[in-house]
Amino acid sequence: MKLGLIGAGNMASALARGIGEPVVVHDLDAERARALADELGGETAGSNADLAERADVVVLCHKPAQLEEVAGQVQGRAAAIASILAATPTSRIEAAYPGVPVYRFIPNIPAEVRRGVLCYAPGSLAAQGPERELIELFGRAGAVIPLAEELIEPAMAIMSCGPAFMSLVAESFADAGAAHGLTREDARRMTVETMAGAAAWLGAHDYDLEGLRARVATPGGATERGLLKLESEGVRDVCRAAVDAVVEGTR
Repeated sequence: MKLGLIGAGNMASALARGIGEPVVVHDLDAERARALADELGGETAGSNADLAERADVVVLCHKPAQLEEVAGQVQGRAAAIASILAATPTSRIEAAYPGVPVYRFIPNIPAEVRRGVLCYAPGSLAAQGPERELIELFGRAGAVIPLAEELIEPAMAIMSCGPAFMSLVAESFADAGAAHGLTREDARRMTVETMAGAAAWLGAHDYDLEGLRARVATPGGATERGLLKLESEGVRDVCRAAVDAVVEGTR
């Protein structure tokens, strides 16, 4: 299956690298499109219409505000549409591409190393196109999680914005370690490797968040003191506020 990417920005590039197949790319920044195509053994297109004619599935990776403009340029040449556009429901995409199967994915940056999360909502004509093959292909980049479309925005706040949120938390813990004498490099490595190890343990134990806390935090111990401080300082409220801000800003 030949994918054609309209847009070669950060998320498009991460997804394409995770999938690992040659792609056709068109971007207003021709140098950026060429770099991504060359990296994956693919090719660039001279226009969005040219790309649509050469691809089995056109992947919309441009800015959401460009939806109608790009659809006008494609002019009915797309056989199927996959979209990674934020705040752009399948109903809008189907209106821009009438009669074409539409597949909406929200990936995240870890897709680049095949550890991504990709939330998925099918359009009304999805079964008439290459739905199964497309899900398998995108699944190379990480876990594909089907969702009711009205849940895409809260999901995005966790899995798409989440790597940035978690990076800030990791940076804060590393800075705290450095303040007590650890080198910046050691503190960052310890924090990141601990996050990775904790995620691996949770994945192997049915995402038992409470169970991991209980195994680490013995009553009256150092970890319990730290957890109580996090709770008293409002860590849950801060996390909720971040998610609320994203959801409210995308609806």
